[in-house]
Amino acid sequence: MRIGRLTRIKHRNNNQDLYIEYEFDDEIGLLSYASIYPLHGALDIRNWEMNRTHWAIKDEDLFEVLTKAGMIRARADAPKIDRSDLPAPTAPEEQAESVGTFVETILRLSDAKSEVFYRGHSKRKGYLLEPSLLRKDKKGNVIYLTNEDVMYRELLISNSGDFRDDVYTLDRLVRAQHYSLPTRLLDITSNPLIGLYFACISNLEEDGEVIMFSMASSRIKYFDSDTASCIANIARLSQEDKKSIDYSSMDIRKFNQQPAVKRLLHFIKEEKPYFEGRIRPADMRSVICVKGKHTNSRISFQSGAFLMFGHDATLPEEGSDDLKVLRIGISNKAEILSQLDRLNINERTVYPNIDNSAKYIAKRFALKAD
Repeated sequence: MRIGRLTRIKHRNNNQDLYIEYEFDDEIGLLSYASIYPLHGALDIRNWEMNRTHWAIKDEDLFEVLTKAGMIRARADAPKIDRSDLPAPTAPEEQAESVGTFVETILRLSDAKSEVFYRGHSKRKGYLLEPSLLRKDKKGNVIYLTNEDVMYRELLISNSGDFRDDVYTLDRLVRAQHYSLPTRLLDITSNPLIGLYFACISNLEEDGEVIMFSMASSRIKYFDSDTASCIANIARLSQEDKKSIDYSSMDIRKFNQQPAVKRLLHFIKEEKPYFEGRIRPADMRSVICVKGKHTNSRISFQSGAFLMFGHDATLPEEGSDDLKVLRIGISNKAEILSQLDRLNINERTVYPNIDNSAKYIAKRFALKAD
């Protein structure tokens, strides 16, 4: 093992790759596996991480641990990062305190040449642009991703009747998302008032935000898209299969000859027998906007669509070349919810089922004290 520092980092390939330059610390030289292994607990390196090379950020003082172990000589302390100086979450470009100012802002920012979708966050500092499948615990470990294929199959086994009319894997993922299973789908809506409702419905004491996603209509996929089938069926691959896929070759023929990719092709052809046996590596690692079928009243009323994340795909918080991101900060939530209710945007209509209708009616007609 070698110790060094990063000297330069740049995005490449539409933010999908990182170009990195680094330099080794020649004063330290080589460190053997045997010497590092006893320290893996102190360095927060898991057992399984000792068997591979990969990127992982660790919140430990490497030089302090190695110095105490007598592996390197003491040196002057490196400057520490003052966490209070770290950049805050991406600040909203606009601010709205009422439905009226929100609508005015939307109309001013909307581009007639682009299609626009929205997503509401009740806490501006609490959420990232990532689907539930990719969420991590406080130590940075993914919670659900390693068992994606198992969760998908277990839900189909236990509730097979609910999925009998679904043709594509994407249809099943949309339904699974509806029932709160972690998936690689991120909910968005074409109705800005629905986005505003979700920004206000909880955490009333904190500012929320509505995120606007703008993209060319040509970039939007539909439920029967071949690209959507490629990404959706990644959910059926085992974690070992996903890890084994090599994206380094630009030769599409060689890429499609990999065993894991052949398995993916098999899954795709189950729903599309006519599918040509050629998957483009770039498609597998992209984030796409998909308009799915409105298979239930909730998706229909919420004007639902999805951002679907490919293998190891991420969406920068500031957006990308193909997907523009704008943020509108939301305050005065209680008053906004009251205004939305007068526009028939409320618990009963956003979640249209008898339970929520009953709760809404009971709340609306409850006797209020003077």
